[in-house]
Amino acid sequence: MAFWNRRRSIEQITAFEGGSRLKPTMSWPHLIALGVGAIVGTGIYTLIGVGAAKAGPAVMLSFMIAGGVCVFAALAYAELATMIPASGSAYTYSYAALGEMLAWVIGWSLILEYSLVVSAVAVGWAGYFTGFLDSMGWGLPAALTSGPFGTETPGIVNLPAVGIVAVVAGMLMLGTRESATINAILVVVKVVALAAFVAIAAPHFDPANLQPFMPFGFGKSIDANGVEVGVMAAAAIIFFAFYGFDAVSTAAEETKNPGRDLTIGIVGSMMVCMLIYLLVAAAAVGSMPFAQFASSDEPLAFIARTLGNDTAATVIAGAAIVALPTVLLAFMYGQSRIFFVMARDGMLPRALARVSEKRGSPVLMTGVTAVLMAVIAGLFSLGELAALANAGTLAAFVAVGAALIVLRVQQPQRQRMFKAPAWPIVGAGAILGCLYLFVSLPISTQINFFIWNAAGLVLYLLFARRNTRLAKGEEPAA
Repeated sequence: MAFWNRRRSIEQITAFEGGSRLKPTMSWPHLIALGVGAIVGTGIYTLIGVGAAKAGPAVMLSFMIAGGVCVFAALAYAELATMIPASGSAYTYSYAALGEMLAWVIGWSLILEYSLVVSAVAVGWAGYFTGFLDSMGWGLPAALTSGPFGTETPGIVNLPAVGIVAVVAGMLMLGTRESATINAILVVVKVVALAAFVAIAAPHFDPANLQPFMPFGFGKSIDANGVEVGVMAAAAIIFFAFYGFDAVSTAAEETKNPGRDLTIGIVGSMMVCMLIYLLVAAAAVGSMPFAQFASSDEPLAFIARTLGNDTAATVIAGAAIVALPTVLLAFMYGQSRIFFVMARDGMLPRALARVSEKRGSPVLMTGVTAVLMAVIAGLFSLGELAALANAGTLAAFVAVGAALIVLRVQQPQRQRMFKAPAWPIVGAGAILGCLYLFVSLPISTQINFFIWNAAGLVLYLLFARRNTRLAKGEEPAA
């Protein structure tokens, strides 16, 4: 079998080495909290303004489209995660179904996704934190609140973004169960704050604010200023707001009862968040003309403040400051597990696949990924990070849809604890929907994505293909 088509069997994937097995400590409440914590974050607190600038009031439709595509992907993830209860998410499923080289591409894309998501959310959090400090009269120097790249007012470093990455990394190093418990508490704070925003904004709902509903059209187009606009252009960016559920699948190996709990965690968190997003988006665009809040770094707090409720604005901003780190925690958790599994498989140096005996978690890998994310967060702007993170995620979701179809065809008799309904439609829906969203991304983002993966393929050909377990004969190819 050619190196690019080598596959690991599901039995090999789920037979863990002594000393590199992650400790199962989580149940379904932890997983739902992890999913909601990952999904509800910068996408609704910050990117709703970016989306409204591209789609106008039809940003609600953008949320529905992006969420609909993610439902297909979530169902595919739920089936594969319960059938292959190992860390690694789409990378692991691709290794079993699509072959080693494609698994590398997906793993490399996931590294891009998770690194940039954490960095982007850190930048979004920093915007709320800076606004909060300003409102209290404790503002930081402008040079320390923005990076030198991708911003209209370049600074030296985004110090708050770097700081929050360090804090969350420290939480994760305490241990999986401890950090999951803290995450669950913060998720409640975040959801309560969003409910308070809806309660404040809904009474100001004015149908006139929804007209014209679709000022920039449905498909992606270029406006007079050279900016990509339209419902689909917004959906391609807002997609960032939904895909946190895939972080749940990275917890498969650390779940006590993966056959039941992973399905509840993945699908349940997705459904809860779709409802929250639609309510918040409707309240936001209905309460005032979208152009008024579209350019704000803290749109929800801005809306509450403009509606005359300064106290509520401060509470919402404060809740974002406290609770947005749940997104950082979920994705930093996922990133460290992706890195860990790739190292365990030999795709990356195996010395990195070490589990702390005391904590039962990959402390070394968590520290390595935190440094990488802190550097990115300190130097780049939110919009650029979110768009490129979406490209990596869309590639992973396409692979998950394909893996679902391939394994259904090739291994129809294998036991599946959860079966995606109408699996051909679910698989095809995830693939085609994600491809359409990818085409709707900015062209510069697509180019950067392909450059990233071209560099990744060089690394695979020079290092990974010679050092995997299958290459060294430690396991027979499936």
